[in-house]
Amino acid sequence: MNKQTRIILVLLSLLCVFTSSVNAQALLSPPFGLKWGDNPSKLLDWADQSDLDITINLPGKERDKRHVVISNPNADTLPGHQATSIEARYEKGMLYEVTLHYADPKLNVMQAKAKFLNAKKALTARHGPFKLSAKRRDNDDGFLTESISYHIEPVSGLFLMLTYTEITDTMRKSGKSRFSLIYRNDNLLKHKK
Repeated sequence: MNKQTRIILVLLSLLCVFTSSVNAQALLSPPFGLKWGDNPSKLLDWADQSDLDITINLPGKERDKRHVVISNPNADTLPGHQATSIEARYEKGMLYEVTLHYADPKLNVMQAKAKFLNAKKALTARHGPFKLSAKRRDNDDGFLTESISYHIEPVSGLFLMLTYTEITDTMRKSGKSRFSLIYRNDNLLKHKK
């Protein structure tokens, strides 16, 4: 094999690796039609048009970071979605993390847990099996807190995480629970430093 043929084969191999990495990242796109690297305007415009509450956090010691939280003051969920709120994190104007929170106050603990398990099942069917990240159980002053989290990393630096938290007031025999779905692209953070 001559030198030109070897160079062409190496270039084709690199192209295949790059293409499969890009396709895998496209498979794990953030929700709400957002794209990795978007600036905040798309999300802010949608929230403004939908009359949603917007909270923007601009950390003084981290001037390149922006944290946007959007919730619906008139309903328990966001328009056209089952999430109760959405958080987006930006670095140097580029979207690198989106979190959807599901904390419907109309659901009891068992209903919320069933909703979490159904979401996990659907996401597993779509993205493959999740790995257990952490499991924790604390009992403090009559409040039992149980949390569990799972993750999947289809491409190095691209994560989908699923967390569930349940808080039980053992004295009053009541409880609340919520779960969150976190999309994160650490590759954008690595390239911007």
